[in-house]
Amino acid sequence: MQLALDEARKSPPKPTNFCVGACLVAPHTPDGRDEQLLATGYTLECSGNTHAEQCCFIKLAQRYSCDEQHVGQHLPSHTVLYTTMEPCNKRSVGNLPCVDRILMLKTSDGMQAIGKVYVGVSEPDTFVGVNEGKKKLVQAGIEVVHVPGLEEEILAVARSGHPKEGASEQHQLPVSSGG
Repeated sequence: MQLALDEARKSPPKPTNFCVGACLVAPHTPDGRDEQLLATGYTLECSGNTHAEQCCFIKLAQRYSCDEQHVGQHLPSHTVLYTTMEPCNKRSVGNLPCVDRILMLKTSDGMQAIGKVYVGVSEPDTFVGVNEGKKKLVQAGIEVVHVPGLEEEILAVARSGHPKEGASEQHQLPVSSGG
């Protein structure tokens, strides 16, 4: 989770999204292979209005010379995702939510490619109201685990560029959560 938080710090601060970091990791294997970092990402790392998880998948798609929806076929079994903030369940028009991106990643035998998601904080209701990302992942059989201890730091980084409480909010901007 600390590596994901380090990634979140790289996100350009904006009032219209959260600065989020993510890491895809292949866990220890029964034959003794150590965990392997597969990809990292942060909000707005890739071109467009990209979220941290999305950037991980884009970078892997480039590495494997495939489109994003086929990345799951290249992931080791039991791949896990660490993300500083609960994956988004809503995006602005034309953008696929991160939860849907996770759910579309299937192994070659049709199973979920990502079986567990570690989350630092739930998404605040700043942009989309109540995020049901966790609920949707759990319903699909993906375990969601809260990693305690970094919540205050994660939220401080996530809200970089947001107006401070009590500051004038004269300009309402179009928004996109930055999961």
